[in-house]
Amino acid sequence: MKRIVILGAAESGAGASVLAKKEGFDVFVSDFGPIKDRYKKMMDEHGIPWEECHHTEELILNADEIIKSPGIPDEAPIIQKIIQKNIHIISEIEFAGRYTDSKMICITGSNGKTTTTSLIYHIFKAAGYDAGLAGNIGKSLALQVAEEPHEYYIIELSSFQLDNMYNFRANVAILMNITPDHLDRYQNNMQYYVDSKMRIIQNQTKDDAFIYWNDDPIIKRELKKYNIQSVQYPFSELKEKGSIAYIEEGQYKIEVPTPFNMEQEELSLTGKHNIYNSLAAGIASDIAGIKKEVIRKSLSDFPGVEHRLEKVTTVRGVLYVNDSKATNVDACWYALESMKTPTILIIGGKDKGNDYNAIKDLVKEKCAGLVYLGADNSKLHDFFDGLGIPVRDTHSMADCVKACYDMAEPGMTVLLSPCCASFDLFKNMEDRGEQFKNLVRNL
Repeated sequence: MKRIVILGAAESGAGASVLAKKEGFDVFVSDFGPIKDRYKKMMDEHGIPWEECHHTEELILNADEIIKSPGIPDEAPIIQKIIQKNIHIISEIEFAGRYTDSKMICITGSNGKTTTTSLIYHIFKAAGYDAGLAGNIGKSLALQVAEEPHEYYIIELSSFQLDNMYNFRANVAILMNITPDHLDRYQNNMQYYVDSKMRIIQNQTKDDAFIYWNDDPIIKRELKKYNIQSVQYPFSELKEKGSIAYIEEGQYKIEVPTPFNMEQEELSLTGKHNIYNSLAAGIASDIAGIKKEVIRKSLSDFPGVEHRLEKVTTVRGVLYVNDSKATNVDACWYALESMKTPTILIIGGKDKGNDYNAIKDLVKEKCAGLVYLGADNSKLHDFFDGLGIPVRDTHSMADCVKACYDMAEPGMTVLLSPCCASFDLFKNMEDRGEQFKNLVRNL
């Protein structure tokens, strides 16, 4: 019996263990940290052995194949030992793909992938399609394949998941953009990160579709290196040579496969970045044969994504906006670009090799104040203090919200768009966003 060991027992790992057990493997799950009770219960119910808070090497290094959580870096000691023993490492998505013939609509990019994934899922469900939401959001793909199979899967893919995918094939691959992110996981080498994102199109055939942002300079450069077999569907903000979807004279337009248009002002998502998200989602839905009226209605009634430019409430004439998902500089740029009033920007966290020059001009143009929120804000002080904008230094969300309350005047916006990961002070970006919302609502 082939032995599969799964490292990490959160959503993807626990789900992969259930599928592996169903397919007859000798399964063992190991997590270097504590495992949540619901995942323990899931594994116990399926008779899957597990361990937490340590790795027992003799139970791991005898594996025929390893399924690794995307959160575990290659530098982890247990991963280095696995590599030395030449044990094949794959992702949960790669594993799940072996056991389903469903249509895979896969979305990646440095920014916008969660919103685009959620919007496509919203459209497919409105059309009555049998679709599952998976990857970075939704339930584990492996668990759905094992227990709740769907005809379509809408999958958000991070670069970390793509790194350990080899034979998986996206029937529709969507590449939103490529900007610096997670460089700390890629030896501070941008090309390594770019190569990871481009894996979204590996294994595609002439029967598949590749949707991408035609204005992205890195994508344009990289496309020249690949012999792309799939049908290409480039989109851009404005009509330009080669783009099949764009905005023209206030009209949202898709040329192929089925011509479609609607008023731009009817789109529920606002801001330049959301034009791209809406275009990519519209093309994917059009390819899937969804009726125009369903696409039009769904693009106009999509409620948005939690922690992404989420309007929390207004206090004393000040609007508070939760954009905790902005974990890189480019995401913060899009958030600032969409601001229409003077803004108090909350920035900071676990730096991932950020270059803040990309937002410097927008900060000077849009920001009435900066509130630093992190365990160590020295890099922020070094970069932003010289701009002549009032700053506050905070190390907890409670102090941060109080500082914003003191600084903001009626008619302003307080924007949590941190540019950074959250792990210095918070469990994750959701925890950061929830703390922000709860404190703001109690002002």
